[in-house]
Amino acid sequence: MKILINPIKMEYSEPVNSVESIRIRSHQLGNPEFNEPEKLVAWMGAIQAQDYSMSKWALGVRLQSATVVDVEAALSAGKILRTHVMRPTWHLVAAEDIRWMLQLSGERIKSSAASRDRNLEITGELYSKCNRLIEKILEGNNHLTRQELALELTKAGIAADTSRMTHFMMRAEVEGIVCSGIDRGNRQTYALIDERVPPAKTLHREEALATLATKYFRSHSPAGLQDFAWWSGLSVGNARQAVHLIQPELFTVMFHESLLFVHQSYRGELESPDTFHFLPAFDEYIIAYKDRTGVLDTEYQMKAFSKNGIFHPVIASNGRIAGTWQKTASKNRITVKPAFFDAANTDENRMKIAENRYRAFFMDKMING
Repeated sequence: MKILINPIKMEYSEPVNSVESIRIRSHQLGNPEFNEPEKLVAWMGAIQAQDYSMSKWALGVRLQSATVVDVEAALSAGKILRTHVMRPTWHLVAAEDIRWMLQLSGERIKSSAASRDRNLEITGELYSKCNRLIEKILEGNNHLTRQELALELTKAGIAADTSRMTHFMMRAEVEGIVCSGIDRGNRQTYALIDERVPPAKTLHREEALATLATKYFRSHSPAGLQDFAWWSGLSVGNARQAVHLIQPELFTVMFHESLLFVHQSYRGELESPDTFHFLPAFDEYIIAYKDRTGVLDTEYQMKAFSKNGIFHPVIASNGRIAGTWQKTASKNRITVKPAFFDAANTDENRMKIAENRYRAFFMDKMING
């Protein structure tokens, strides 16, 4: 399919084969450029990560060669952090980006929690008290689980049930006090950002908006203004401002009567690479867009994600979402069970290659514990 080009401040136009041909490249799903997990995360801006195990595979499927051990080493070293940012939801972000991203989205996240805060009888004064206690508890490179922190807050006379702890820890995250610590087996911990992340240059608001837009459009092209606003949590007005700030980096395409922006990295006619991937649940390839019809037929959308926002693991064949999949695992065996939307799309050879890649990513840890 050809897409008509309408460049920004350009004197000529050029054809593009399809949304998929660019998306495969922008998402590092065809000829990936990175071998270090932290460099991939920094390049993409953020990777949604409420399903922690699946988010590790979201990196693995986009890296030249890596195993879950490599990804976990980057997480353990604090090169990649898992925190609430942007919409808000859990994301993986690079350590170098965490402070300015939190500054950009922090006030919106606080506002989004205000109603629930009132229901839970959490005041600004209580948040401040909790933050001071959490800083004191974690000081000295202590890495504690949410349950351990809840116990300490309870000892200090603060009611800290599950709902309240969700809000206490999210507030400590968005105020730049805590971030993910070193995992303790399958248990995740919190640590102080200032003890985990080296100081970094402060970005002014316009710099932060421009940086976020650059990261998004170079790693998610083609995408519309509404897509960027959805992914970033920005208002449409602020998203428009961010796009304007990086206008020289972008050109536009028309797809199904929608204006999409494309990063200049993908200028020119691109051949669609032959790719087949088992993508994780909540993968950026579909969740990072408000309009997902560019790669997923409308008739299959409810099979790929539910009305209440659960995004299933999906199969991407040459950039199109062609089905869903499930895994089964035992001590020394991982098996992938696909469910194609259309049986005609089944390709045993490509499926086996993708399954072997997925298995290899996790197998060392399964064998060695």
